[in-house]
Amino acid sequence: MLSHSERFVFIAEWYDPNASLLRRYELLFYPGDGSVEMHDVKNHRTFLKRTKYDSLHLEDLFIGNKVNVFSRQLVLIDYGDQYTARQLGSRKEKTLALIKPDAISKAGEIIEIINKAGFTITKLKMMTLSSKLIFYLFCSELIQFITSGPVIAMEILRDDAICEWKRLLGPANSGVARTDASGSIRALFGTDGIRNAAHGPDSFASAAREMELFFPSSGGCGPANTAKFTSCTCCIVKPHAVSEGKSPLKN
Repeated sequence: MLSHSERFVFIAEWYDPNASLLRRYELLFYPGDGSVEMHDVKNHRTFLKRTKYDSLHLEDLFIGNKVNVFSRQLVLIDYGDQYTARQLGSRKEKTLALIKPDAISKAGEIIEIINKAGFTITKLKMMTLSSKLIFYLFCSELIQFITSGPVIAMEILRDDAICEWKRLLGPANSGVARTDASGSIRALFGTDGIRNAAHGPDSFASAAREMELFFPSSGGCGPANTAKFTSCTCCIVKPHAVSEGKSPLKN
C-alpha cells in the first residue's frame, strides 16, 4: 500500500505563451492520495501547494511525456531525485527519431526496424526543415544537408527509449557503424558521418526539447507537413501487413 507521504519528483518544462519563455518546475506527485505540488526552479518558491488532482496518474509519469496539470501542459524532462529515478527509471520514455533526407527512400524499412525493436510510434510527420528552425541542433555542414530535402520526424515510445534508440542507430559515422554495429540503422542505410540516415537525441533534456520543436505542446503545429492535400488520398497500412514486412512504404 502506498503511504500518504511517498512522492515522486520530476523536472518539468512549460512554455509560457504570454512571456514567450520556457519555464521550469519541480513537479511532485503523491500516489497515496493522487495529489500534486509544484515549485518554480528558477525562483526557488512554491508555485502550487499540494492539491488533490484526479487527472494525473502514476502511469503518466515517464520521461518525455506531456502531462496536463490544471490547464498547463508540462513536458517531463528529467527525474527530480534519486529515489524517483530508482523507482521509475525502467518505465517508458519518449524520444525523437528523425529520418534524414538520404534515407527517405528507405523509410519503410527503417520504420519496420523501429517496430521490431519494440518501439511504438506515437506521432509521425514528413516535413522540409528550414535552417532557422534547427540552427541550434546541428552544425552548419549538417544543417545544409538536413534542409536539402524532406525528413520524417517521429515520436517513439518504449522502456529506456533514449538509450535504445541510440543503440539502434549505431555510431554517428556510418563507416564505423558498419564495423562496430553492422546491424544498426546507420550501418545499413548511411554513407558517412553526415549522410548517416537518422538522428536521435542523447539525453532526457535534449529529447524533450527536440520533441517540443517538432511536436509542440504549446498549441502550435510545428514545422509544416509536406502534404499539400491535392490529388492525394488516404493510405492505411493494417497491423498484420506491417508485422509481416509488407508495408507499401518499403517501395
